[in-house]
Amino acid sequence: MDTNLKLEKLLEEKGWTKYRLAKESGLSESTIINMFARNTVPTIASLEVICKAFRITMSQFFADDEMIELSPELNELFQQWSLLSDEQKEAVMKIIKTMNNSQT
Repeated sequence: MDTNLKLEKLLEEKGWTKYRLAKESGLSESTIINMFARNTVPTIASLEVICKAFRITMSQFFADDEMIELSPELNELFQQWSLLSDEQKEAVMKIIKTMNNSQT
C-alpha cells in the first residue's frame, strides 16, 4: 500500500488541502508538506493523529476494501474510548458485559 496515495485520496474525498490536514491533525504544515514532497511514510504516531483528523481508525486506513463509514454514535464512542486509560477501558467493558448479561 502506498500510504501517501491513500492520504491523497482521503484529502480529495474530504475536499481538504494539506494545510487543512495540518490544522485538523495538529501536525505542523511543514511536516505534512514534507511528507508528500519527499514521499516519506509518516510515523505511526503521525499516522494516528492524521487518522483521528479524518475520523477514521488505523484499521480503516489500512483496509484494502472500501472504507466503512461509522455512524455518528459509533464515531463518538471510539473517540471517547481512545481517551480512556487502560483501567477505565477495563471498567467500561465490565459495565457493558454486565448490561448485556442482564438483558438475557
